Amino acid sequence: MCTSILQIAKDGSHILARTMDWHVLAVQPLFVPRGYQWESVYDNRVHTNCYAMIGGGGAHHHEIDVSDGVNEMGLSVQKLTFANGSQLVDEPTPGRVQLAPYEFSFYLLGHYASVADIEAHLDEIQLMTNRYAVNDIGHAELHFAVVDRTGRTVVIEPTHFPLRVRENPLGVVTNSKDFDLQLERLGQYVNFTEAFKQGKVPLNTPRVTTGKFSGKPVPSGSFTPGGRFVRAAYYKERADIPVDETTGIISAWHLLDSVTVPQSHQYRPTYSVYRAATVCESLTYYFQPYNRLDLVQLTLTPEMLSWTAPKFYPVANDLQTTVLN
Repeated sequence: MCTSILQIAKDGSHILARTMDWHVLAVQPLFVPRGYQWESVYDNRVHTNCYAMIGGGGAHHHEIDVSDGVNEMGLSVQKLTFANGSQLVDEPTPGRVQLAPYEFSFYLLGHYASVADIEAHLDEIQLMTNRYAVNDIGHAELHFAVVDRTGRTVVIEPTHFPLRVRENPLGVVTNSKDFDLQLERLGQYVNFTEAFKQGKVPLNTPRVTTGKFSGKPVPSGSFTPGGRFVRAAYYKERADIPVDETTGIISAWHLLDSVTVPQSHQYRPTYSVYRAATVCESLTYYFQPYNRLDLVQLTLTPEMLSWTAPKFYPVANDLQTTVLN
């Protein structure tokens, strides 16, 4: 379970923030270089990345598992749980790329420069079941939030093959399989613009509602996927539009507060083990594990583009404070 929120600042910064709801923290900030070679768990096929990236993830098998990140071209990708929504492929088609579903975010960041670039090659990729896998890949049900520097923001859901992108100018994603139903329910709390209703929202439109909330109910505090979706969208549409990256990150963290799931082992096995955000323009990754109340920041600098080896950045998951006396 996770929540993704995109904000577009007045200076053109694209800030893609998220919670990661899981039962254990298994992610740390990382860097992956250009030309990195890795083996798919599905079939041991070797892939070579074109682009360097930073983000959050960890070493896995003969590859790197990346949950969210931004590459050197300013493409940002997140993977989120997609409860009971995946229609994965059983039998591989010759001539196409077969991947375990959890490898898809890493593959996108390593191979593509923009949403348009992804869209041009999406029919070459299959997300696979475990049936013919060389190694056990389990049954990961995931979908993916993507944005690039142009402001085009989409969701990729493995509900059809060939895969296809779905435009998402609202900029909010949670875990439910029926996106249209989520939008219908959101309509009880907000008034959408005519452009949104007609599917004609221009790129980089920061809001898709009229801003008129009078007479509408206030969202509940539920942590269900549907509850988080409504709450994230509702408060995003009401919040001030950020001026720049700094105000965007501040705004993002306050918006994430409304959907951050606290530890509650008696009632649920998962909680928001970390929160993170990527910025397409500055190529920056912000990261905050659950027990730590400050943020750590990693930027993909020009110098790093000449590095040849991955690098992991351990982050202490404990309370950090500024002592005044």
